[in-house]
Amino acid sequence: MALYCAISNEVPEVPVVSPSSGSVFEKRIIEKYIIENGVDPISGKELRVEDLIEIKTPAIVKPKPPSATSIPATLKSMQDEWDALMLHTFTQRQQLQTARQELSHALYQHDAACRVIARLTKEVTAAREALATLKPQAGLAAPLGRSVEAAAAGAAAVGMSPEVVSRLQDRATALTQERKRRGRTVPEGLVGPDTIRSFVTLASHPGLHSASVPGILALDINPSDHSRILTGGNDRNATVFNKDTEQVVAILKGHTKKVTRVIYHPDEDTVITASPDHTIRVWNVPTSQTTVLLRSHEGPVTGLSLHPTGDYVLSTSTDQHWAFSDIRTGQLLTKVSDASGVSLTTAQFHPDGLIFGTGTENSQVKIWDLKEQSNVANFPGHVGPVTSISFSENGYYLATAAEDACVKLWDLRKLKNFKSIQLDEGYVIRELRFDQSGTYLGVAGSDVRVFLCRQWQELRVLADHTAAATGLRFGRDAAYLASTSMDRTLKIYGLQ
Repeated sequence: MALYCAISNEVPEVPVVSPSSGSVFEKRIIEKYIIENGVDPISGKELRVEDLIEIKTPAIVKPKPPSATSIPATLKSMQDEWDALMLHTFTQRQQLQTARQELSHALYQHDAACRVIARLTKEVTAAREALATLKPQAGLAAPLGRSVEAAAAGAAAVGMSPEVVSRLQDRATALTQERKRRGRTVPEGLVGPDTIRSFVTLASHPGLHSASVPGILALDINPSDHSRILTGGNDRNATVFNKDTEQVVAILKGHTKKVTRVIYHPDEDTVITASPDHTIRVWNVPTSQTTVLLRSHEGPVTGLSLHPTGDYVLSTSTDQHWAFSDIRTGQLLTKVSDASGVSLTTAQFHPDGLIFGTGTENSQVKIWDLKEQSNVANFPGHVGPVTSISFSENGYYLATAAEDACVKLWDLRKLKNFKSIQLDEGYVIRELRFDQSGTYLGVAGSDVRVFLCRQWQELRVLADHTAAATGLRFGRDAAYLASTSMDRTLKIYGLQ
């Protein structure tokens, strides 16, 4: 009687029988199957190579009988092969289902772990903020705990003492004398107009803020270390970035809404940020912690400017008030309502610090006397809310912009508009900024543009951003230009 392998349906050279199913197999074929699957292919029960029983057969194997070559026998052989294939397919499906279940369980565990990590991170951040409001900070004029609590409680303005007024006046006198001493001479290291015309994009940094809520809304450069750049984003964070090393120095987390205004302190490693969450925060960069929390307004903060003394900050808000606060103690010194009863949109100190300008929702630009806390001049003419204002370093010129695609230049000595630069229809101006010498004026909006002052000639148009530009700053001696955009990038321009 001829023996046939249950898998190949061929006469086996070395036949073995399985004690599990009693079937005969070719030894090399069944061993491979057991190594891969560990079961009997016929019964599906567990089977080991050692369990196989070798069958002794004569060396000469008789050929298949003629009946095996008939059509019914051939069909049966094909049926047996088909059954073996289906059995193998069924086994693979079982293994696939098991692998899917294991993967689903692993993904569930990973998701649960991520949620726990996110919750713990949030609790740690909240605990650090609570500690910052309670723990006295070195170098402050008053305990931080008291100053923050007073601000958070909405304490009334304490008023500007004679000492504060005297300090403001002394600083203004010194700055005026310094500016007169500089006269009309151009700084030696200042780059020329031809160099500005040759500016190209040197670097683009898209990773400073989260990609989930894209957009950088504010920009400033450290006046004492021009390699450090400060940005505020839609992701509710402020970032300190070193453009030379291309490394993030600090990420400042604490605001509950987007960061729309940022200032880098000129003399200290300190930054100031403002947000529509109604707060202004003073940060220590090395520790990335809030040292003073100001709640000077009852609405979103829209404008922020640091006084030349470095001790006080001016802010405006949609609550129709401007506020003057001490960043050392957290005290609100004075808070004044705009008589027009409209929201204030922006603010900027004059280089001397005794007057400042504000923009309003109804297209007005107003000049205020800080000591008298009174409105001393108004500049009408724009259409739409005022988006940005900037004083020239010489103290004579004021540049303003609104949602009318127009830049207006004002002479503060004659209180009149002496030049208007009309840009393309639909051009959205987000920020204006003079360089430190007052030689160049930068415009950030649908693109980035640089104008030569006095001649008011357009020198360069930089259109590398893929979305609206939101801020720009000149580096020292205008050697480079930095801009931010809603496309989530910080770009650096200069000579190739």
